[in-house]
Amino acid sequence: MASNATIYKALLQIADMDRQHFQDHALTLARHPSETEERMMVRVLAFALHADEALSFGRGVGTEDEPALWQRDFTGAIHYWIEIGQPDEKTLRQACGRSKQVIVYTYGARSAEVWWANQGPSLDRLKNLSVTLLQMESIRALAGMAKPAMQLQWTIQDGHIWTADGAQTLHLELLRLKN
Repeated sequence: MASNATIYKALLQIADMDRQHFQDHALTLARHPSETEERMMVRVLAFALHADEALSFGRGVGTEDEPALWQRDFTGAIHYWIEIGQPDEKTLRQACGRSKQVIVYTYGARSAEVWWANQGPSLDRLKNLSVTLLQMESIRALAGMAKPAMQLQWTIQDGHIWTADGAQTLHLELLRLKN
């Protein structure tokens, strides 16, 4: 874990009707001092959307040869390479060459739209890349659920996502920019 990182423990109770995945996942997250709670909670969201026993977090912010999350099989082959934020084209090209599927969850008030307007045309040729825009209002509300010890219930059905922490329930919308 990163030095001087803030440690969070999260119990995710996931009911994903779209993938027929019903399981609890206990996560330990290290939030680097330069990482915002918004970004950390987007990592949690990405985990919930792709939850699997083989899904794991990368080494963290600033590690260029690893994504935010990835799923590898027992041979080391990468099935999912999941990036958070606004990665550059070179990183995504390399990731597409190394894995079966690359998934980007981008967010940021206006910056995500500007990033996509600049990067979208060149990324369009990457056939195993999908890009999803997360609305900043939803990400801020999700970050409000961040606590050193959190228990989150996730319900995913027909592309809709709800999360609850016992005090509030949040509906998250995903805008697919590239499938």
